[in-house]
Amino acid sequence: MTNPIPRIREFLTEVFVELKKSAWPTRSELVDSTLVVLVTVIVLGVFVSVADVVFAWAIRWLTGAA
Repeated sequence: MTNPIPRIREFLTEVFVELKKSAWPTRSELVDSTLVVLVTVIVLGVFVSVADVVFAWAIRWLTGAA
């Protein structure tokens, strides 16, 4: 069995080289993106909750349940 340490070291070196090539967002871009995600999650959560209540009401009405 060969020693895996040189392969791991080479892999990590290549990872760091690729990370340096990446375009990292500025702080304001990161804040803006985070706000968009949070607002989207909240809006979709409200939508799903309202749809759940409406469908539950419709099913109770259609089945004649109390």
